[in-house]
Amino acid sequence: MKFLGSWLGLAGVVTGIAMAADAPSQPAAGAIPANYRLVFEQHFDGPESLGAFVFSDPKAWRFSDDGASRTLELAQQSKYQPAVRSPVNQALIRDRIFGDFILEVDLLQTGKEYGHRDMCLFFGVQDPTHFYYAHVATKTDDHAHNVFLVKDAPRTKISTSTTPGVNWGLGVWHRVRLERRGASIQVFFDDMSRPIMTAEDANFGPGWVGFGSFDDTGKVDNVRIWAPATPETKAIPFFQPVAP
Repeated sequence: MKFLGSWLGLAGVVTGIAMAADAPSQPAAGAIPANYRLVFEQHFDGPESLGAFVFSDPKAWRFSDDGASRTLELAQQSKYQPAVRSPVNQALIRDRIFGDFILEVDLLQTGKEYGHRDMCLFFGVQDPTHFYYAHVATKTDDHAHNVFLVKDAPRTKISTSTTPGVNWGLGVWHRVRLERRGASIQVFFDDMSRPIMTAEDANFGPGWVGFGSFDDTGKVDNVRIWAPATPETKAIPFFQPVAP
């Protein structure tokens, strides 16, 4: 559906390829352990795909099909006020809990350029005030481009390492990878040989997983999650689906 040219053959030379159509669908960008198997996959082929998610504000999200691209789009700021300082735009896989896992997803940031321009990956989500998230942004500081813990208090940076930031570009799809194994957390951006941020934390075990932004906009495509065990089926009792 979404393979544009021989992307895989160019991946070692060019990253963050700009394109007007969907992000390319391809094999895992990084290595997958032999004991892991694909346990979740979503390519947003139609509006019904949104049913796999719940949202902090369903009105901020939509299925996007402009004739060249089919994606989950965060089109506007969510009208959601978290109980503690944390991202307002969240889309979570609605009924599966993941422990150890490897997530790969294609992300396109559609907001204006500034230091905190971001997309986020949520994981270990227990409830709206207990979760982790990776904030992938243009520039790093104590509130951006780090791994964060939300534990019934405003988000706290827990990264053990990070980079100066990333270049989201304009109209550019990026492959982002999150690995969680026990307390170990690693996040990769285009280059799967070196993480852009790492963390070690065991506050939360298995939890829900999702995508979004602190307060920007963007698109999500080609979600795939590998794990060593089948994820537990458990519906999220908070947030809401998109109305049919």
